[in-house]
Amino acid sequence: MHVAKQPSSTIALNKRARFEYHLDERIEAGIALEGWEVKALRAGKIQFGESYVLLKNGEAFLFGCHITPLTSASTHVKADPTRNRRLLLHRRELDRLIGLVERKGQTLIPTAMYWSKGKVKVEIAVARGKQTHDKRRAQKDRDWERQKGRLMKNT
Repeated sequence: MHVAKQPSSTIALNKRARFEYHLDERIEAGIALEGWEVKALRAGKIQFGESYVLLKNGEAFLFGCHITPLTSASTHVKADPTRNRRLLLHRRELDRLIGLVERKGQTLIPTAMYWSKGKVKVEIAVARGKQTHDKRRAQKDRDWERQKGRLMKNT
């Protein structure tokens, strides 16, 4: 009996986020996309590492996310691969995020993009920037864990 492998629901991960920031809280948000963008996401044509979230006029926007248009899907549309995309959040969530960003000086970083029930969702994290010495410590801890795993495997 052959079982079909379930496709991964993850579209993109922002691996730099965990290295650059202390991630405190994660929130799921929808994203307003055009048709050609959805087709490009299905094909995996996204660069997500340098993106960030800004709050303007009581709304959240995803900046710096580059979705490369497919040549077959965007022939009749003027595609802008780096346009600012609106994030869909409830008013209560937006108000709380605005308070965290303005009063506590935290920032919003997108950490993942994935499919959920046929819709594209973005996971945003409330984050604080790491200092250089924190990044070095994280690198040292990661190297030690890797070395410890090798030592334990050999014994």
